[in-house]
Amino acid sequence: MMFIANPATEHASRYLQQLCKHWSHKFEVSFTPETGEIVLPLGQVQLKAETDRLVITLHALEGADSDSFKQVVEEHLDRFAHKEAPLDFSWRAVD
Repeated sequence: MMFIANPATEHASRYLQQLCKHWSHKFEVSFTPETGEIVLPLGQVQLKAETDRLVITLHALEGADSDSFKQVVEEHLDRFAHKEAPLDFSWRAVD
């Protein structure tokens, strides 16, 4: 299952890099200031920094708890974005 969220923020690149650096100690991570990929036990996270938003795509593994997957990503990003948290994730499922 795939889910996409586009929280509005002018600090998308900063949050993308912080999240990737945070998880790089435990998981497979690759990133630039504009894009990032993180392989977590629940699935893969793809990030794209745009001028006014952070595009987050979750590729949940079959049988993974999608709600937990979304929640762990939200909680970490909200922690980095504490000055403007909570961000509006408004997840939508994509086929």
